[in-house]
Amino acid sequence: MKKISTPLTVQMINSLKSGDEILLTGTIYTARDQAHKRLSDAIKKGKKIPVVLRDQIIYYCGPTAAPRGKAIGSCGPTTSSRMDEFTPLLLSKGLRGMIGKGRRSEEVIKAIKKHKAVYFLAYAGCGALISKFIQRVRLIAYKDLGPEAIYRLEVKGLPLIVAIDSRGRSIYN
Repeated sequence: MKKISTPLTVQMINSLKSGDEILLTGTIYTARDQAHKRLSDAIKKGKKIPVVLRDQIIYYCGPTAAPRGKAIGSCGPTTSSRMDEFTPLLLSKGLRGMIGKGRRSEEVIKAIKKHKAVYFLAYAGCGALISKFIQRVRLIAYKDLGPEAIYRLEVKGLPLIVAIDSRGRSIYN
């Protein structure tokens, strides 16, 4: 397994190949459907967004409340295609990586290639297990969205698979 850390660099991204298994350490951000819509709307209106996207990773996840003594509750990936309409815009603003589950549209694959990004798969159905790799959690924006708010997660050794690499090669093909 390859070990990588955030923030992501183009050099790091270019070294990854579709199918690579990685262990990720560093900062990532959660955001699901409604958070993506708000980010997209703000960008289109020229407003400041609550997170710096440059070289960062968004995890398509809506974590559950943390049990006593834990940083976070279950936090498995959600279906990535629901974010496809917003993804090219966020990639154009510097987003470098995404974590989720499932296939992506051709438009997203083209944007991944154009902006030298990467799409990782998290192990679906393993939300409780994934939570063990998350050390700290902080609410960043859109508290009213509850679990769909944007959270900053500090992860250590989070196991992922490169689903679509920066050249557009996909494990689904």
